[in-house]
Amino acid sequence: MTSSDQTTGRLEGRLAVITGASRGIGKSVSLAFAREGAHCILVARTPGALEDVDDAIQALGGSATLVPVDLTDFDAIDRLGASIYERWGKLDILIGNAGILGTLSPIGHIKVEEWQKVLDVNLTANWRLLRSLDPLLRESDAGRVIMVSSGVAQTHKAYWGTYAVSKAAVEAMAGIYANENANTHINCNTINPGATRTNMRAQAMPGEDPETLPHPDEVAQLFLELALPSCDQNGAVINFREWRN
Repeated sequence: MTSSDQTTGRLEGRLAVITGASRGIGKSVSLAFAREGAHCILVARTPGALEDVDDAIQALGGSATLVPVDLTDFDAIDRLGASIYERWGKLDILIGNAGILGTLSPIGHIKVEEWQKVLDVNLTANWRLLRSLDPLLRESDAGRVIMVSSGVAQTHKAYWGTYAVSKAAVEAMAGIYANENANTHINCNTINPGATRTNMRAQAMPGEDPETLPHPDEVAQLFLELALPSCDQNGAVINFREWRN
């Protein structure tokens, strides 16, 4: 039995919103949370892929609610908050995982429309989620927010302009939210997964052997640790490789 197969019910009765839940890290986090007893609200654009994740969760004996939505439909994010309030009255965990890469190119060559789309998905959608779900997180006895960043947010790697800028802004936003909630039951942290075996990584590095990279299931264990009610870390940016070692 691997660490990702162990079940201890550590999230029993917790309610989690997970964006980008249909594949990659989001899918692995959804399965890890469901395995530990959380009810997962799965947010992604593709209904069929969400249904596949739901099938896998049910096979584990877990439960999920599917929300097929494009996160650039910002009004839909507000409706999500209202729906969660009407049904559950609170939210325990928010995972802001959804993201897009955009085109790797010099800053001066980035198309205006692409710049805006990447910022809308990677940054503004996460702000809208915080704005909509903050009152629900305050109703939890241990609200946990986890955002997803990237190493390029700090290294300023050439040609990664739009993606890097969006992730640097996410780190700043998460840090501000963490400080604003320093004396509450809400913790907010950011994870830098590093190179991981995902479709986005393959898009960015098509010549790389994916078998040399950590599987998203491994990264999901860090998300699980930060989502626990017992976790007291707040305002950190955690590199998965450093945490694993």
